[in-house]
Amino acid sequence: MPAAASNPDPAVMSLLARGADELLKREELEARLKEGRPLRIKAGFDPTAPDLHLGHTVLLNKMRQFQDLGHQVIFLIGDFTGMIGDPTGKNITRKPLTREDVLRNAETYATQVFKVLDKQRTEVRFNSEWFDKMNAADMIKLAAQHTVARMLERDDFAKRYAAQQSIALHEFLYPLVQGYDSVALKADVELGGTDQKFNLLMGRGLQEHFGQKPQIVLTMPLLEGLDGVNKMSKSLGNYIGIDEPAIDIITKTMKIGDELMWKWIDLLSFEISIDEAKQLRAAIAGGELNPRDVKLRLARELAARFQGDAEAEKAIAGWHAAVRGEGDVANVPLQEIAIPAEGLRIAALLTAAGITSSNSEANRKLKERSVRVNGEVFEDAAQAFLPGFEGMLAVGKRNFARVKLVAA
Repeated sequence: MPAAASNPDPAVMSLLARGADELLKREELEARLKEGRPLRIKAGFDPTAPDLHLGHTVLLNKMRQFQDLGHQVIFLIGDFTGMIGDPTGKNITRKPLTREDVLRNAETYATQVFKVLDKQRTEVRFNSEWFDKMNAADMIKLAAQHTVARMLERDDFAKRYAAQQSIALHEFLYPLVQGYDSVALKADVELGGTDQKFNLLMGRGLQEHFGQKPQIVLTMPLLEGLDGVNKMSKSLGNYIGIDEPAIDIITKTMKIGDELMWKWIDLLSFEISIDEAKQLRAAIAGGELNPRDVKLRLARELAARFQGDAEAEKAIAGWHAAVRGEGDVANVPLQEIAIPAEGLRIAALLTAAGITSSNSEANRKLKERSVRVNGEVFEDAAQAFLPGFEGMLAVGKRNFARVKLVAA
């Protein structure tokens, strides 16, 4: 393990602050780094779903940067807090999970995170370690450290209170419980999304109450998903799961908008530095570089990180074959689709293959001459494709599928 930096130079601070929304407080972090010891870097994850997506890796990437500088990373699984249910910020109470749900999801988390973090240098903890030992009196003493008025300063609580929407008492416990995690772990730094700022600051206050140095708070932006508008979310379908096949990581990444690409690079890339990103933007602005080439480089990096170099290269070859007609389409996974014996017309087939959202969109793309079958522009809306057909379907340059039709 490299020694922790005892005198942080500007390059180290620039790396740690890369992509961050806020660093509270920068001077405290600089002073703590000068102590010359590995700092304890904490980030908590509630196992509310069994799989991680790229949005989750924003924090993992920042943890890895601290890790590579020689600091101690603590991946905290909120198995206790997951059963409370964090307020969602959407003016409703999140449904608490059962212990069985939490443990099942936590087991999956613990294997997936090491696609980003170094397993040998990661401390995995569960906050049930300390909370299961607390009794009701202990929890009441913890609750006494904060007031209702202060709790109502949290934005989503304030909005719900003003709108006369219900707030369950257990929701007030969540920030306190998350804050106490920092006390139990003696955290020097806590990472979280911008939506967690209130809870992270709670940790600072509780640490001071318990005689510890207050942790530095570093918040990271929420990553917009494939739609470029909403936070990446499985429920919205705008996500890339880190366990998805490399070809899916490649093709989905290539669908994001050119402007969003820069935020993805800032938050997700280890290979493209801040300075190089500036140079690439200038080259694109000057007409010397196609943004597609930069996006493909990012896509390759992400696919390699989560599925390995060999799978990433096969996926890139498949993408080139499907989109640019270069190479063997055998690198594109074959999707088997069951259809009626009388066959499907092209609009229904494109929708069944998942490359258009509806038949009406497919028909519109036909009229725009954006549909290709086996690399050739296709315009016959009436032609039926029968069981036994196997080939490449494409709409535009971003959506494609290699399909085999079988009788239902």
